[in-house]
Amino acid sequence: MNNATIRLNKRMAELGLCSRREADDWIAKGWVRVNGETAVLGRPVSPLDRIEVARLARGQQERQVTVLLNKPVGYVSGQAEDGHTPAIQLIEAGNHWREDTSTVRFAPKQRMGLAPAGRLDIDSVGLLVLTQDGRVARQLIGEDSAVEKEYLVRVQYGRLPAGEVQTDVQSLFPADKLALLRHGLSLDGQALKPAQVDWQNPEQLRFVLTEGKKRQIRRMCEHVGLTVVGLKRVRIGRVKLGALPLGQWRYLGRDESFV
Repeated sequence: MNNATIRLNKRMAELGLCSRREADDWIAKGWVRVNGETAVLGRPVSPLDRIEVARLARGQQERQVTVLLNKPVGYVSGQAEDGHTPAIQLIEAGNHWREDTSTVRFAPKQRMGLAPAGRLDIDSVGLLVLTQDGRVARQLIGEDSAVEKEYLVRVQYGRLPAGEVQTDVQSLFPADKLALLRHGLSLDGQALKPAQVDWQNPEQLRFVLTEGKKRQIRRMCEHVGLTVVGLKRVRIGRVKLGALPLGQWRYLGRDESFV
């Protein structure tokens, strides 16, 4: 049996109890005990150590919210940059989807601590997750995350005269280059993980990825001579964008899970 020690916050994250940041907060508040003793920040633990979390921490966690936004073009996922508005600004009462079945009531203070769990670039639309819950963030963007993200991508192939639009890209695009999109490309000096890439219709590809490098799909397409003219994320794990209108948001339901 492996008895090697690691920091307590990392062990708590590995067990799915919370994020490392949450763990540090709980430890600082005296809400974590190891083998019956109140833990201190930075404490090393082994797999044999018994970790207990106070009910206060569980209660705080249950009040945390996760929201699903259908992000429009022109909004950045995270902090404001180059004068562009962050997507969190859309999380307000007026943009809350009327058909949301959640019983959670919106309060402006819920925006505190909301952070994007993954990126969706300024030119892309679709499903963006913002969460206060470190467990959700770890599922989606943790080092060992393998959650699928599905995209619908409208493309053009090669250089076109100004104003011209291709109506059957699929028939023009070589099969060997489609195979490269599925497996064989590298970005930033690292080989990409295998991806599912198929034609959804003659002008649109469906990508399913398990990683999320910056502008990954656009850069993958550039490598094989495709130009992305529209990109929409429609699914993250088991959660679909569905009928959520553009620019509106809803809460992640109690019965929903990404994994």
